[in-house]
Amino acid sequence: MRRVWGALGTAALVAGVWVGQAQAAVNDLPGGPAVNQLNFHPPATRIAEEQHWLHWFMLAICATIFVVVFGIMFYSIAKHRKSVGHQAQQLPEPIWVELGWTIVPLLIVIGMALPATKVIVAQKDTSNADLTIKVVGMQWKWGYEYLKGEGEGIQFLSTLDPQHRLMSDSGKVTPTDDYLLKVDNPLVVPVGKKVRIITTANDVIHAWMVPAFGVKQDAIPGFVRDTWFRAEKTGDFYGQCAELCGKEHAYMPIHVKVVSQEDYSKWVAEQKKAMAAKADDPNKEWTLAELKARGEQVYAANCAACHQANGKGAGPIKPLDGSAMVTDADHGKMLAVLLNGVNGAAAQMPAWKQLSDVELAAVMTFVRNSWSNSTGDVVQPKEVVAARQ
Repeated sequence: MRRVWGALGTAALVAGVWVGQAQAAVNDLPGGPAVNQLNFHPPATRIAEEQHWLHWFMLAICATIFVVVFGIMFYSIAKHRKSVGHQAQQLPEPIWVELGWTIVPLLIVIGMALPATKVIVAQKDTSNADLTIKVVGMQWKWGYEYLKGEGEGIQFLSTLDPQHRLMSDSGKVTPTDDYLLKVDNPLVVPVGKKVRIITTANDVIHAWMVPAFGVKQDAIPGFVRDTWFRAEKTGDFYGQCAELCGKEHAYMPIHVKVVSQEDYSKWVAEQKKAMAAKADDPNKEWTLAELKARGEQVYAANCAACHQANGKGAGPIKPLDGSAMVTDADHGKMLAVLLNGVNGAAAQMPAWKQLSDVELAAVMTFVRNSWSNSTGDVVQPKEVVAARQ
């Protein structure tokens, strides 16, 4: 028995040392979670500051009521217990007692409701926004489209960094401050400007949440919801999908980069220039080499996380390498899956309508001509255009 306890003690000591080393290797993430965090994120907006104040205000009231009520109760139990000779007796119920325990709680509730209502009303006031951005939740990434204000017309997808996904899949996680929070395309907004966020979803319910902004808004298919924030300082701020949305729920991080107005204008100009360079003509006849090269990029950004870089799939994820549907001469079968998704007991896959006609044609061409697949044919964008109709 002594040897068993000695072994257990050694194991506990080793585990404690390992945990301590892991914690020492990971630092607080500015704008995101902190090591051993107990309190809220440091606020970056006025609304978040008011939420913090409300939290402590409500906690102080509840703690005071708890101490007073239970203090009187335990004092009465100890002081007037039967064992010291006290006898139960009938007491009159004066009207002031009845009024007291009705009016006092009512006043407490009103005192709590008034400041809370003020903050809630302010949270929903999305009028006079400087910038309006549509946020679309999808399994399992975020789509952003700048609708009004500087940057109107810019749109992109924001996906978990592939290296972080590989670390998660392998179980070999390198200590990283922003683990599972790093994305390829962060949302960029200017400091000091009111940003209206319009949320919706393509498939199931998601929730766009950035704690430092005091923002959490559900994204519901078929519905449009909105919220807003005004960041009061520059920096990087992080959040995650806060609604259980499927097996990849943990891989939907949010990264908002708040920059100065000057830097934001430069970013908008760069994005406009990049969009113009990437403008694709779906009526153009593309070569196999062109579509395959473009499709490899689309696959790496959108498909490799599930189907793997080698196309072999994993677990319930069906392989693309050697797939009869992928290599079928009828392009319509694969197009239908990409446009409409699959939602069955045997397999699930989100719809990819948000990708452009050229991107869908390119990724199909890449998959049909990679690994052991060698159809040698090309899927032209005009086929995707026809399939959408």
